[in-house]
Amino acid sequence: MRFFLILLFIALAACQQQPPPPTTVTPATLQDSLEALIAQHPEATVAVAIRDLQTGTTLDILGDRPFHAASTMKVPVMIEIYRQAEAGRFALDDPLLVKNAFRSIVDSSAFSIEDDSDDAIYERLGQKMSIRDLVYQMITVSSNLATNLLIDFISADSVQATSERLGTTTMRVLRGVEDIKAYRQGLSNSATANDLATLLNALREGEAVSPEADSAMVAVLLDQQFNEMIPSGLPADVRTAHKTGWITEIHHDAAIVYPAQGEPYVLVILTEGIPEQSDSATLGAEIARLVHQALRSTAS
Repeated sequence: MRFFLILLFIALAACQQQPPPPTTVTPATLQDSLEALIAQHPEATVAVAIRDLQTGTTLDILGDRPFHAASTMKVPVMIEIYRQAEAGRFALDDPLLVKNAFRSIVDSSAFSIEDDSDDAIYERLGQKMSIRDLVYQMITVSSNLATNLLIDFISADSVQATSERLGTTTMRVLRGVEDIKAYRQGLSNSATANDLATLLNALREGEAVSPEADSAMVAVLLDQQFNEMIPSGLPADVRTAHKTGWITEIHHDAAIVYPAQGEPYVLVILTEGIPEQSDSATLGAEIARLVHQALRSTAS
């Protein structure tokens, strides 16, 4: 009897040490799984938007909640550049003078870019760069200087008009970046997960400008250099055409995800209130992992 009890005890202990079987996430259970994950970060406000034709999944968590856009506003800037180029106003290979001098939308006072993730462009001050190269720097390394040069060239109003024409309802592109006077008066660019998903969906479908122009823009997004959020949660053979954005306690990623098998889908993650960028990146990667498991892993 004692020997039997010892064996039973060992068997029970072994069972307790085994990890629980993995929970399969499906499109039907995805929202509950995402909300449970987000709830583990009570300090954060997180929005998620998903658009997937293959499974028929349209999912929104706080999809219409406005966030500071950070650098995600560079997506509609790129779209408007390509739209105007296709309309014949200029060629993408036309040159622009690289200068670090801009005017506030508040009172036209002068300011310059002081904080940038693109160091190389400052070696080109006083020289000229093609519009195409400036767009590439704006997206792939999130160049603030390139962004302001392009917005000065085409105007924020034209970016906003095209964004609305494509179906956005809340996103606002009022200005370039680092206009501190505008920031202090609450005049900042804003975005929602749903509106960014609308823009990326148009690019995916070849309906933002034209199939040719949209394919070129997706190629730029595929060269994104900051991959710590959505791509980090996906298998190595998945390609991600995306644009990140971050400022203090703000961290976003908006993507068209291209699986090795199956159709591409759109995933947008916006976060606010997480002090450490590494923590918000980890949360975004976990969200991306759950989404991909639900939309593609179970399907395959």
